[in-house]
Amino acid sequence: MSTEAAAVHPTYGNWRRPRRPGLGPFGLIGTIGVFGGIVIDLILSLISLQITLVALVIQALLLLPLSARTPDGRNVYQLIALRISWLHRKAKGSTTYVSGPLSSRPGGRFPPPGLLSRVKVSEGRDAYDQPFGVLHHRSRNLYTIVLGCEPDGGSLVDPDQVDTWVASWGHWLARLSAEPGLRGASVVIETAPDTGNRLANELLPRIHPDAPPAARAVMEEVVERYPMASSEMHTYITLTYGSPQGQKRKGDEIITELAIRIPGLLAGLVAAGAGSAAPLSAERIAEVVRVAYDPAVAGDILDARAQRGGTGLDWDDAGPAATVEKANSYQHDSGVSRTWMLTLAPRGTVRANVLRGLLEATPGTRRKRVALLYRPIDPATSARIVEADRRAAQFMATSRRGMVQARAANEVRAAEQTAVEEATGAGLVEFSLMVTVTVDTDSELDDANTSVRNQLAGARLSMRPADRMQAAAFSCTLPAGILPWEYTLVPREVREAL
Repeated sequence: MSTEAAAVHPTYGNWRRPRRPGLGPFGLIGTIGVFGGIVIDLILSLISLQITLVALVIQALLLLPLSARTPDGRNVYQLIALRISWLHRKAKGSTTYVSGPLSSRPGGRFPPPGLLSRVKVSEGRDAYDQPFGVLHHRSRNLYTIVLGCEPDGGSLVDPDQVDTWVASWGHWLARLSAEPGLRGASVVIETAPDTGNRLANELLPRIHPDAPPAARAVMEEVVERYPMASSEMHTYITLTYGSPQGQKRKGDEIITELAIRIPGLLAGLVAAGAGSAAPLSAERIAEVVRVAYDPAVAGDILDARAQRGGTGLDWDDAGPAATVEKANSYQHDSGVSRTWMLTLAPRGTVRANVLRGLLEATPGTRRKRVALLYRPIDPATSARIVEADRRAAQFMATSRRGMVQARAANEVRAAEQTAVEEATGAGLVEFSLMVTVTVDTDSELDDANTSVRNQLAGARLSMRPADRMQAAAFSCTLPAGILPWEYTLVPREVREAL
């Protein structure tokens, strides 16, 4: 690309998958096992050759599963653990959920299931006296606030303005690494076919009784046909906080502190092209979750908000009446969903509109949510990670004889650029992406799967279905602050060593 073309259409990139420590595909634990096995074999060889051969066979059986990995980096032990966990949950009956007055659950209400079952919602008011909901994840002692915004979009916008928005978004993400107690953030873009209720509620009451029949017919036809070719899009940003350094603090103190932070966070979002932004109230959060589990009530909720100013929906009634988790799908009230998880980000550089096709509404689906998950890294840890990647890239490039391979040279340049950017104040953020598509019946999932695969190809993304964990993955794409790395049984450090 020429310099003039690059200036008109800027590109972005330089994201890198964290380098796994250890020897080749073994990881740190596998590498320790390999060298430990060598030492044991040397000691046993002094005793008996037969015992040494038996030890070698046992070591090979234990270590070879660590070297066989899927494209997304999982080894055989992790795949076996996932299947065992799935079979255990099926045997316990935890893959089926029933709530309501006729269920065995106390209270006779409809609380959200799974990872959201222990969430308690309260409400506060920010500096502008706007109500905002706070979700308390009691199992992890985390607090989540949800911000709603209406992005301006990139249509008919100059490339210079788009580049400014991207830079401002990068500054906003870098600022998150300095937020005290912040554990993670997510951006959820939800699209769905327009129900037509908002247009009908705005237009039909304004038709004058004495209007000509022709004009009345035209307006009624607009109300009837317009939703067939339109869609609605909502953007939510969640920020999840924990107590700094493990300190136990009261809920009122946390809410007061979050209320002080909200105006600054909103100002940064507006500068990044998020349009009008405001925190979501507890009632609004409950409505979003309710519609996600039962898409058929979306029109009723819009009618209630237009006619009475609100629904009065409480968090304890935002869940489904019944759900059934299958190996490759998740059935809930009036919808069936499937979730995909990112395995490989686009290689090289991309344009600012690389995700546009994936974010747009998909024909034939009830709802679609694209969730970008971010885990900000504090500046001290960022410096250590960047320097470690830089040294590893230089070692890999200089350890080969002859000419340096092109990929190794690119690794060195990317590591050097990352080190320079981090040293000048840029933040380091781990990110991932999840996509949830909801349809009416199981038979429509195959068509939705084909549509999503086509959109992923256009976005240069590699993703896989979240098989045998569809219920948890569904919860992660909701604007409820579920951070996957906070809910794993194996500590994050151990998983990285595997």
